[in-house]
Order: sequence, then C-alpha cells, then structure tokens
Amino acid sequence: MARLLMPKATAVWLVENTTLSFEQIADFCGLHPLEVQGIADGEVAIGIVGLDPVANGQVSMDEIERAQKDPSLRLKLLRQNIPQPLPRTKGPRYTPVSKRQDKPDAVAWLVRHHPELGDAAIARLIGTTKSTIAAVRDRTHWNSSNLKPRDPVLLGLCTQTDLNAAVARARKALGKSGEGDAPVAAPETPAEPAADTKSSLPGGFDIAAFMQKSSGSSNS
Repeated sequence: MARLLMPKATAVWLVENTTLSFEQIADFCGLHPLEVQGIADGEVAIGIVGLDPVANGQVSMDEIERAQKDPSLRLKLLRQNIPQPLPRTKGPRYTPVSKRQDKPDAVAWLVRHHPELGDAAIARLIGTTKSTIAAVRDRTHWNSSNLKPRDPVLLGLCTQTDLNAAVARARKALGKSGEGDAPVAAPETPAEPAADTKSSLPGGFDIAAFMQKSSGSSNS
C-alpha cells in the first residue's frame, strides 16, 4: 500500500497553501485533526518546511480544488511508479561503537550463566564473531585478564526478551538431542547354586574321606 512521504511536512504545506479543512488534511496525512489545528496555530511542527505533495506526484491539484469546494470529500493518494521503501528485515544487529568493547564481557557472562547457548546463538544474540567467543571460552582473548562477566541486557547489547527466547531455544534443542531409546538392561540370570565340594555317592558314602584314609594307611 502506498504511503505518504513526510506527513507533517505535507500537512504544513496544505495548511499554508490550501483552504482544506483540518479533517481533510488530517485524513490525507494520517494525523489527528487537533494536531493539524496545532500546525495552523503555530504550536506543532515548528521549524518544519512544507512539502508540496503536488510537485512530488502524491496528489493532483484538481483533486485539491475539488476537495476545497466540498469539505466532505477526502483526498486520494495517487498511485506512484517509484519503488516504495521496503520494511527493514531482521539482519545483523548494529552495535554502537561505544558498546562494542563490552561484547567480550557479555560473552563471558553468557558462557558462565548459560552454558547451553552455542557459539552461533551467542553471535546472533549480541552481534559478535565466533572467533571472539572461542577466545573468551579458551581464555586466549587478548584482554582476558581484564574481562568482567556482565549481563548483556544491562549493557544494552540485547533485550531480555531476546535473551529468554535464545535460552529457551537452546534448552529445547538440548532436550531433543538427549531423547532416545534408553538402553535395555540385560535380563538377570539366576545364579547357579555353588557346587558341593564333597563328592558323595548314593547312600552317603564319602569318596573324598575314603581316599584320604587310604593314602594315610599306605604311608604308614
């Protein structure tokens, strides 16, 4: 859907150069009628230079003239052939230069308090590189002796919502990888009774005692 470029500047121009009602200007520019009235009174949009919507091809002068004659008419935005600005997609997180030096501290905090987070998750969360994360983990970072684990949320490197979502995804992934068929324990076989060291024949005849007695008599 086509959108009006610079609504307040357009409203300033319409207030200064047309006799359109506040409601008509507000409807065309997407503003509140009281805000348009404030522009007319010089209380709103102070210092904003008016933008001519006719010169920009957003509305025709004939359309404005018809609307000036009939306050019930509403201006219609002309269809433009120029490409419209696309909404910003989610990409690499931009970090101000003043906060980039805090990233190693944030990595150290995440490694200590959320070991379930992988290097890729940490890199996406605070916008750092995997080499920096590996150096902090291995304590080979050039400033390792001065690193102080600090919460990335308090440092302004991410939001608490983003951190909670990343932790939840990591824990869910760990739960799935840990699932599987539990090893089946081998069935226990009943222990065999200890064999009787004494050999005996039916009737209670003890062979071992008989052999011991025979060897004793032969020695004597």
